[in-house]
Amino acid sequence: MGFLVGSQNGVRGGGCFRSLIRRKQVDSVHFKRHGHHQLAKELSVPHLIAIGVGSTIGAGIYILVGTVAREHSGPALFISFLIAGIAAALSAFCYAELASRCPSAGSAYHYSYICVGEGVAWLIGWALILEYTIGGSAVARGISPNLALFFGGQDSLPFFLARQHIPGLDVVVDPCAAVLVLVVTGLLCVGIKESTLAQAVVTSINVCAMLFIIIAGSYLGFKTGWAGYELPAGYFPFGVDGMLAGSATVFFAYIGFDSVASTAEEVKNPQRDLPLGIGLALSICCCLYMLVSVVIVGLVPYYAMDPDTPISSAFAAYGMQWAAYLVAAGAVMALCSTLMGSILPQPRILMAMARDGLLPSFFSDINKKSQVPVKSTLVTGLGSAVLAFFMDVSQLAGMVSVGTLLAFTMVAISVLILRYVPPNEVPFPSSLQEIIDSVSLRYSTGSPDVTKEKSGFYAGTSMDSNLPLLGKATAIEYPIIVEQEAQGNFVINEGSRRKIAGWTITATCVGAFLLAYAASDLNLPRLLRFIVCGIGGALLLFGLIVLTCIEQDDARHTFGHSGGFICPFVPLLPIVCFLVNIYLLINLGAATWTRVSVWLIVGVLVYTFYGRTHSSLLDAVYVPATHADEIYRSSGESSA
Repeated sequence: MGFLVGSQNGVRGGGCFRSLIRRKQVDSVHFKRHGHHQLAKELSVPHLIAIGVGSTIGAGIYILVGTVAREHSGPALFISFLIAGIAAALSAFCYAELASRCPSAGSAYHYSYICVGEGVAWLIGWALILEYTIGGSAVARGISPNLALFFGGQDSLPFFLARQHIPGLDVVVDPCAAVLVLVVTGLLCVGIKESTLAQAVVTSINVCAMLFIIIAGSYLGFKTGWAGYELPAGYFPFGVDGMLAGSATVFFAYIGFDSVASTAEEVKNPQRDLPLGIGLALSICCCLYMLVSVVIVGLVPYYAMDPDTPISSAFAAYGMQWAAYLVAAGAVMALCSTLMGSILPQPRILMAMARDGLLPSFFSDINKKSQVPVKSTLVTGLGSAVLAFFMDVSQLAGMVSVGTLLAFTMVAISVLILRYVPPNEVPFPSSLQEIIDSVSLRYSTGSPDVTKEKSGFYAGTSMDSNLPLLGKATAIEYPIIVEQEAQGNFVINEGSRRKIAGWTITATCVGAFLLAYAASDLNLPRLLRFIVCGIGGALLLFGLIVLTCIEQDDARHTFGHSGGFICPFVPLLPIVCFLVNIYLLINLGAATWTRVSVWLIVGVLVYTFYGRTHSSLLDAVYVPATHADEIYRSSGESSA
């Protein structure tokens, strides 16, 4: 066959729908050739653990223990944390492979752009912007109430830190939150190594507070006989269903480890360090969560726990009033480290989107001295500070979960695409058209002689080319059907295998959505629920069986940076991950989705009127990936 060159899927750059499915190159190394400065490679495994643990363990654990134990899990709270940790690990496995193969800034946005397409990547990036902005503001708003304990109460805070009510506007401003956001922003502008070191110190204090809770609580528990476990109702007072409902609630306590993936471009050895950083951070968080829940639920019966201050009240019940100060210190440090983890990824998301032309180039500038995106960081910090100062964003906190779960969902899909139908075309700028034409000419004669059936293959190409194969889109002969081996076994050739795999992945995702929706929507008529459940389950099972039986794509071995972490149990693990995240997304509630929809509609308008027409892939020419290195080599020789 000839060397086919052209715009992806038969259309050169343009077209509203075609722009949604154009995909960029896996590796960011060629950004240097286009004048982009690189982020500083300063991070190692300890730095990544500090980012992951600091971003994950927030002050919620100091409250979540009491709420979930009283309403859902009872003494089985630690099992709820274990199950939620395993569910989070499914996404962590997917992140680990993609981060090590595609170590560039942007996290889930970057992976979606490579594996799925520009439209989905834009929505993921836009949702992540909302997540980090609201998340940072909400965290900052929670610091002053915890800080007030050290000053003798909320009314004792210094004037410049205390919340003030503005009667005319009916607004409660929080100067402490705004100041802390600005301090963190300034720290992030200094450099990634310096800011990570500060986060490591703050996170260490938080972990020490949790270790105190575990050690002191265990001493009290063994001394007093673990009153919380000697109950007539047993370990599952709300049943297994209640324990599972508790798992769904505490799952959100694990959100944050994905911040590690956003720093991929700044890691010294991403193939080794990123999987270790993600895995160790999640493991440490899971162990701390489980140990704290085991101790606190054992000290006080679940029904007697204070839902607002369960840990402090548990120690107070044993006469340790002073422990409340240590718990409050841990909560403040947890909030500060989470605030850093919330603001850190967003400038890198903005930078990645600006590099791709979807946002103004202002956001892609990297400071030569600190080697961080200072402009994006300042915009992020100022926006979060203003929001934290003027608004009580607690009602918007559910919107944070939407961005994270959407990202988790797309990461799972991206792993399936990478394994079964990885992109086999590479986009090149139209300025390299002559070089592409010359390389194409070497491959444009002859095709292999094999016994096959013929079918049309649509090849869209650059309009500027004079070569026959690069002219107007035409139907050319290409083998895609089945070849028969001498032994009589039928083997699906590459073209058919990719089509089958692509449609199967689509059917699997539809089946998972239908199954999750039918299991969640109790308002559906009973018969309709069973029908939808049956269809969804059948599609899901069919997809799992087909993907297990057909071979994965050989190109997966050389896709991106090889030699890193390989996600196990594919396709089962990504499919289960997708199902879990879709179920959680559906159960976030109509009010949350209504608010998020407004933001996503704004994003669609921004993309339609700016991103789509300024994309770096607007005039890209797509060539087979097998010949990309030769074109790069030829372009390097010509420029020399």
